Amino acid sequence: MRPTILPLVASALVTASVCAQDTSPEIRAAKTIRAEGIKARMRFLANDLLEGRGTGSQGYLIAADFVVAQLIGLGLEPAGDDGSYFQPVPLRKSTVIPDGTSLVLVQRDGETPLEYGEHYVANASFWQRAVELTAPAVFVGYGVTAPEFGYDDYAGVDAAGKIVVTLEGAPVAFGANPAAHYSSRTTKARIAVDHGAVGVLSVWTPDYENRLPWPVLRRLVRTGSMRWLESDGTPADAPRELRVGALLNMEGATRLFADARESLDAVLQAGAEGMPNSFHLPGQVRFRVVNRLEHLSSPNVLATLRGSDPAVRDEYVVFTAHLDHEGVGEPLNGDSIYNGAYDNASGVAALLEVAKAFARLPKPPRRSVMFVATAAEEKGLLGADYFAEHPTLARERIIANLNIDGNLMLFPARDILALGGEHSTLGEVAERAAARVGRFVSPDPMPEQTLFIRSDQYPFVKRGIPALFFINGFSSSDPSVNGLAAVQRWLRTAYHSPKDDMSQPMHFESGAVFSRAVFLTGYAVANDPERPQWRPGDFFGEAFGRLRTPVP
Repeated sequence: MRPTILPLVASALVTASVCAQDTSPEIRAAKTIRAEGIKARMRFLANDLLEGRGTGSQGYLIAADFVVAQLIGLGLEPAGDDGSYFQPVPLRKSTVIPDGTSLVLVQRDGETPLEYGEHYVANASFWQRAVELTAPAVFVGYGVTAPEFGYDDYAGVDAAGKIVVTLEGAPVAFGANPAAHYSSRTTKARIAVDHGAVGVLSVWTPDYENRLPWPVLRRLVRTGSMRWLESDGTPADAPRELRVGALLNMEGATRLFADARESLDAVLQAGAEGMPNSFHLPGQVRFRVVNRLEHLSSPNVLATLRGSDPAVRDEYVVFTAHLDHEGVGEPLNGDSIYNGAYDNASGVAALLEVAKAFARLPKPPRRSVMFVATAAEEKGLLGADYFAEHPTLARERIIANLNIDGNLMLFPARDILALGGEHSTLGEVAERAAARVGRFVSPDPMPEQTLFIRSDQYPFVKRGIPALFFINGFSSSDPSVNGLAAVQRWLRTAYHSPKDDMSQPMHFESGAVFSRAVFLTGYAVANDPERPQWRPGDFFGEAFGRLRTPVP
């Protein structure tokens, strides 16, 4: 422990020195955010008794009640349905049953059956319990049509009535976050439907295998998939036109491309160079998927601090952090509880400390502030997406989303990440806030992870609302620790596993300083005379900013 003590003390002294020179009300409120508060809340939320806070589980409901109790104790008003602190999210769960599910390649030399789990995993259907389809296949590069970049993988091929085969990811030439947007399976599904496709097979490339090994992916798929439901029972983001779908690993994809005009190696190389060729594959694919369908509900938790300025108090800054994790799953070394301490008990603990700081202000900020602990993030950002589509206030009143997912405290951090800051004026606000607590904002150190589309800020972005995704920094103040290497090691060994529990290294003061920076960012946005704006010509602003309705 000795190598970490002096840097940690030095970091705390720098922060204390910076804050000591500033006696403003917001800095005094920020100082109420304490390491002990984060530790205490994480200890409860990540306890084995909550069994990993799985979506719709009793453990999740206990966690939700705990968050409500904390918000009531802070004097915050309910902001859920019917005057409550809850917004129930109706869900449909679909789990693929391997027995009865099959994928057969009908090729020139006969039929080649692929083995479930060993060569592919199937996408669940949200429409019916059993689906059968035989259709020709066409390779369409990344499966992207992006007119703003002059790019179209579907050019020159006819996908109507066919199963499209795509590479995971998107052209890196788009830039990190636009590429992340086009990497989204939801985006690719919409594009496939627009071109008349009836199914999608995605190739889990070596690059994606390095990010998430196939055995881990296979384990996650076994837990089932979910979609939130409209009032008429329609599942969101589950186009009925796409009847089947699957992910193929390299062995499965090699068999698919066995008789193709280009080898899989050539296809992967062209994809890496951003110039994949699209072409029809010989033969057909015969696919059968059997699912188990279930209905359940899991609530978002919402509370509000009303603003002090009548002129703008009906505008809201919305803080989010997801409350769920994976629940009880496949045992690893005898442990089957996926506690989700860092992912995301740490973020909810930070959210509650930020809420406490707002409640401790002598006067609320000019605008109102809402705190939302979201459900079912691990199932596809579902709670946040449901709220963004069906907010408990008029959507045009939401001026910004500040999302916390991963208050990583593996080491004493020197920086914070405010992902998405380059897209709107929120980035400059976060930089100033971080400086006030002795931190600096770093650019995304892992753009290949496509983090900006993988947490709860993304549903807000897709509805035109500027947003930031906060993660504790990857730059260590301990010279003996390579922060980025430590985070990458955590992603390989503990992420989405039972190892993500309270036994991990945790520098709680680092988490408290991070939370103060998040609080000060939100405080500044809530008091700024101007609403946050997308930067001129920004990709997300151009794609989604027009969806916003001006405030009357």
